[in-house]
Amino acid sequence: MQNIWKNNSYTIILILLSIVITFVLMTTMKQHDNQKYVTITVEDGDSLWEISNKYSKQHNLSNEQFINWVVKHNEVASDRIYPGEEIIIPVKDKLFSDDEVTNLASN
Repeated sequence: MQNIWKNNSYTIILILLSIVITFVLMTTMKQHDNQKYVTITVEDGDSLWEISNKYSKQHNLSNEQFINWVVKHNEVASDRIYPGEEIIIPVKDKLFSDDEVTNLASN
């Protein structure tokens, strides 16, 4: 047994380290999977800042982070959105039904 360890110690350490790193990455990725997305329709007079405030209980981002996320994932030019446009926004968990999302968006 000591002979195996002596000849392959670097390989064994590399394999164990790889397993630990894989476990850590999987755990981290799983935490990000809790982030869900909903599609909302922009209403007349809406801004990304107002939408961020409206859904602040459903996401854990600052207004700036929320706006940057929406701009990046919706290919929105700058922070300009237009009535009737559908955008995807991040929410923590989909704890509510699609009807509730529609009601939230219309309020």
